[in-house]
Amino acid sequence: MENQSKIGVLLVNLGTPDEATTKGVKRFLSQFLHDKRVVDMNRWLWCPLLHGVILPVRAPKVAKLYQGVWMKEGSPLLVHAKRQVAKLKQALSIPVELGMTYGNPSLLVGMQSLLQQGVQKVIVLPLYPQYSATTTAAVVDGLSVAFKQMTVVPSFEVVGDYHDHPLYIKALADSVRRSWQQRGRGEYLLCSYHGIPKRFADNGDIYPQHCAKTTDLLAKELGLKSHQIGMTYQSRFGREQWLQPYTDKTLQQLPKQGIKQLDILTPAFSADCLETLEEISVECSEVFILAGGEKFNYISCLNDSDAHIKLMASLVNDRIPYSD
Repeated sequence: MENQSKIGVLLVNLGTPDEATTKGVKRFLSQFLHDKRVVDMNRWLWCPLLHGVILPVRAPKVAKLYQGVWMKEGSPLLVHAKRQVAKLKQALSIPVELGMTYGNPSLLVGMQSLLQQGVQKVIVLPLYPQYSATTTAAVVDGLSVAFKQMTVVPSFEVVGDYHDHPLYIKALADSVRRSWQQRGRGEYLLCSYHGIPKRFADNGDIYPQHCAKTTDLLAKELGLKSHQIGMTYQSRFGREQWLQPYTDKTLQQLPKQGIKQLDILTPAFSADCLETLEEISVECSEVFILAGGEKFNYISCLNDSDAHIKLMASLVNDRIPYSD
């Protein structure tokens, strides 16, 4: 391998509060919701609304939800991310560090740590299988801000997406098969993706096409017909229209269509977090059961599974130059 010791990996995810308190959540949400990639409203309108209404009302509620899923080692997203870094480092035998777009450890801290290890080229791997300007592009924005604070800027390459990568589809399929084997097979498999405002897609964001492609490939891998699998979007925020169909609305309708036993997974999330452990596993389960459903089976994210690490290693190795 050429210049093996000078290549490193920055594993990137969205981020998480440092602590499950109102103060910690407010600090995190403030940074997250200030990003124009996430909320593109006029700043003169948005900032007073954010700090005067949204954060004071939402932060205590979200903090309470975080307390319900917080792990002994910390936030689930951070715990899983650290495990992913450790396993990927072992698999690749090159430096691997973690950087979050929002919160800690920051992209700057991750980059600086790699440079301190002698890394000259960084392969940036945002753990967003499906590209969106709200996630992947936000990572690139964050890197440009970090580079402004660095004396030495390394060369870098960003993995834009891997929504149709064979190892990604296989890892998802294997997680579904494992769930079927352990807990029985439901009548329907629902793929719930994080939503974005419909306006973003109308303006050219390719995220919905990537989600549809992932779902289609997963269906083929599992041998499922169109009436056995579907896709929806979760986690909408605010009053404008987001990508549809909505996960919660769909869960209310499925029992009426005769689907009483459901398997659900979240292919856009690379690690379990508040949106999967609380919103899907708890809130959406209640919605489904109240609507007449009988069995709701949440299939965990890929997290630090061997299949997920194998995928990450492949994505990195594909971008490392080899000499004869």
